[in-house]
Amino acid sequence: MLSEKDLSASLQAFVDGSNYRAQDVLGVHREKRAEGEGFAFRVWAPHAQQVWLVGDFNQWDEHSLPMQKGQYGVWSIFTDQAQAGQLYKFNIKQSTGREIMKIDPFAVCFEQRPGVAARIIDFPNRKWKDGLWRGRQKREHHFNRPLNIYEVHAGSWRFHEDGTPYDFSDLTRELIPYLKKMHYSHVEFMPLMEHPLPASWGYQIIGFYALCSSYGTPEQFQEFVESCHQANIGVIVDWVPGHFNINDDALAYYDGTATFEYEDADRAKNIGWGALNFDLGKPQVQSFLISSALFWLNAYHVDGIRADAISSIIYLDYDFGPWKPNKYGDTRNLEGYDFLHKATKAIKLEHPESLWIAEESSAGVQVSGRIEDGALGFDYKWNMGWMNDTLDFYSEDPIYRSFDFHKLTFSFMYRLAENFILPLSHDEVVHGKRSLMNKMWGDRYKQFAQLRNLYVWQMTHPGKKLLFMGGEFGQYLEWKYDAPLEWVDLKDPLNQSMQHFTAVLNGLYHDNPSLWELDTKDSGLEIIDADNKDQTVLSYIRHGKRKRDFLIVILNYTPVERRGFKIGVPYAGTYHEILNTEMKEFGGTWTRNNPACHTKSDSFKEYEYTIETTVPALGALILKPGKDVKIARRKSRPRKQVKPTNKQQQQAGSK
Repeated sequence: MLSEKDLSASLQAFVDGSNYRAQDVLGVHREKRAEGEGFAFRVWAPHAQQVWLVGDFNQWDEHSLPMQKGQYGVWSIFTDQAQAGQLYKFNIKQSTGREIMKIDPFAVCFEQRPGVAARIIDFPNRKWKDGLWRGRQKREHHFNRPLNIYEVHAGSWRFHEDGTPYDFSDLTRELIPYLKKMHYSHVEFMPLMEHPLPASWGYQIIGFYALCSSYGTPEQFQEFVESCHQANIGVIVDWVPGHFNINDDALAYYDGTATFEYEDADRAKNIGWGALNFDLGKPQVQSFLISSALFWLNAYHVDGIRADAISSIIYLDYDFGPWKPNKYGDTRNLEGYDFLHKATKAIKLEHPESLWIAEESSAGVQVSGRIEDGALGFDYKWNMGWMNDTLDFYSEDPIYRSFDFHKLTFSFMYRLAENFILPLSHDEVVHGKRSLMNKMWGDRYKQFAQLRNLYVWQMTHPGKKLLFMGGEFGQYLEWKYDAPLEWVDLKDPLNQSMQHFTAVLNGLYHDNPSLWELDTKDSGLEIIDADNKDQTVLSYIRHGKRKRDFLIVILNYTPVERRGFKIGVPYAGTYHEILNTEMKEFGGTWTRNNPACHTKSDSFKEYEYTIETTVPALGALILKPGKDVKIARRKSRPRKQVKPTNKQQQQAGSK
């Protein structure tokens, strides 16, 4: 139990915007007092005329348990009537005189849908057994490690035979072994916080501190995270700091005034998403949101947070409808910038090893990098430009690809503009966009061939990786939030082979430092030939820190097999094929790999040596230097890559 002095100091910090443990004082807490043991309830509703505690313990009598208003607009009550497991709400007489039942904004547990009452629980104080994992994360920086993320919607990965979704106990038993089998380094969950409408996918949140009751209990999710760490798998959660659910019984106009949202109705209303925007300049809202992010890092030991829809936070004109420029006359949301800087500092001060990821779709501001250098402070930014250009290119008839070759090669120009994650996410397989496999051109066989090619492009392009569930085995149908993945597809040999290919490619990525060690360095990529538009074949080298550690990548974007295909290589010797997407085991037709390639003293662009091989139709090859390759000083270097202009970066980031 907090002393009066400590309680006052904590609440003062809350209203100042500097309490990053706000859930420790607001919400419901078991306390021992002189009059006995019970539960203390506190809620911030500064303009309410009166607040009553209502729940199972008083038969939902709306007026029998009045709360007392104290300092800082916080109402409180202590009662021995309440018991763990019971449900409760707050009956609020708003500033207008209207009475309405509201949720507890700081609740850590809610009842099952469709109800939205909070549940009293003693939050589990787990004795964690993941110290080795957490210690390793602090010693080894994620920039220098492989980062290959499997994106999951917890409510639709798998269903039981009776049609009910898996909970986190089920996911602990089945998802973790699957992640290991597929060689993923991390799993990222779409929002796990409490949300009343499954169709929102979790992005219309009411309980920012509560695990969605449909997904399981706090203990189950803690066990899941601990088991992931023991299996050397990291866990990332989506967090939505920009907007919240508009439902009248949740946070919306909580005390009858703009409590969590902006006072300006135009700024408060999020027309595009049917939500309300947080007033990010309000200190109490800053305490509320930053506390929620740190709560998930501390209470559940998650390894990272992916912040959703950052563009809606930093631009005043992001949404539909009227907007007003800031005091400088431009479109920047200054409160949004300040909030993100504040959140970054708080999170990184306490958890410098954590992954701090932004989904941001413009190029008007530096997102990743140090605040001191003018960035927002994130570790990584989703590369939406790469994703859009890539999927546009792969969906084209190959006859047109020679004219649009720049859609692929342009990403090389701005690859160092941010610390990028290359996402093939849930957003690309819904709303009529088709699944990744079904975006590919041609018949079913050619679609799988190109999907394998696409994944090689993603895995060998500089940047960390993310793939949404179902993509790993080439699901044909779009993702549906209310149905499990189409696991039945794995009865098809092509889907089986696709799943096997993804696992092999993921393992190759993990085992080859050249594919991740220098992602953010200019020396990590060397272009062999990005000008072969006629044949529509792209070739490049990925380098690691050691000079001998490099891989050669060749991608063929036409349904024409390229025999005797010549490229330049940096050193004399033998080069061995370590991946061929057209092998029979992956769903192709080849039964043998290409023979080893021996260099010839022949010029190719700025290279003194060449090799020749056969590149499969719509296929991809990865080659590795043999032991006989002599790493000598090179007389000439490939052309220096030009840093893109700001206009080019903006084009890359636009949707």
